[in-house]
Amino acid sequence: MSMHFRDLADRVAADGAIDADELLVLRREGWGDGKITPDEAETLFEINDAIGAPSAEWSDFFVEALGEFIVNQVEPKGYVSQPQVDWLIGRIDRNGRTESLTELELLVRLSERALSVPQTLRDYALVQIESAVLTGEGPTRNGGSLEKGRVNKTEAGLLRRLLFASGSDRPAGVSQAEAELLYRIKDAALDADNAPEWKQLFVQGVGNYLAGFTSYEAISHERAAELETFMSDSRSSLGNFVARMGKSSLRDNFFEVIALMLSGEPDGPDRAAPIADARNINFDEQAWLEARIDGNGQVHEYDQALLDFLSDESGFKR
Repeated sequence: MSMHFRDLADRVAADGAIDADELLVLRREGWGDGKITPDEAETLFEINDAIGAPSAEWSDFFVEALGEFIVNQVEPKGYVSQPQVDWLIGRIDRNGRTESLTELELLVRLSERALSVPQTLRDYALVQIESAVLTGEGPTRNGGSLEKGRVNKTEAGLLRRLLFASGSDRPAGVSQAEAELLYRIKDAALDADNAPEWKQLFVQGVGNYLAGFTSYEAISHERAAELETFMSDSRSSLGNFVARMGKSSLRDNFFEVIALMLSGEPDGPDRAAPIADARNINFDEQAWLEARIDGNGQVHEYDQALLDFLSDESGFKR
């Protein structure tokens, strides 16, 4: 870390603000070589802690720089490990929650950008949003206390991005735990002046859990590390081939292709049967849904919208 970087961080900490020229210096000094060091990452958090009202430009830089540091500067690239998540949550958590929308945006962006993130990161981010709705306080409420029991546009947008992020536990699909979270938020926000985006997300999210289909599962962090070593092994003819072709051009899909080759699974499995089966709501799923609907003693308009959606998607009748 350069002295200019450290000096600038101290100045920002002293006056609680960063202007466009100072941000440009940070980009040049801290990211001139395209990398963020661990010391620089820690300093960026110190600056973020000191800024009273972060600008959009600062938030974008902070999320971009820390995202690059976490996702692409530790092998295997593209994967977020549990120790990284432990460090990150330990850095931003204050008595069970983060007060910074910039830090919450970082958690969401990691879930979108990485091939896989530990569920603990997503769970932590989801809890922050649920807590803000239930209490009226938190990072999505501009640090203040606003009407509790109401879902605003920011919260609906962050929830959608988290639930359908590529790095999720069930990519492009909503898990039972996540569907239950959506129902808890729905029940807490009954008859509130919620953002229009919330009703659509609730219906699509719970509907996805009950009648959606997803077969993609990212390989584990450990398996990715094994394949990274395999690719880099100069004794391997495949490794030599990758070296000649250039890793960057193949990285996006290479892990998945090689994992499939090594697993011996067929190239083109018949997907029609599992897709059709997923659309059918089974007894356990129906019992789960009935318990959620009956939980507040009424069929709310959100419940009815969900039932209509399921009827159209799978022919489900209550």
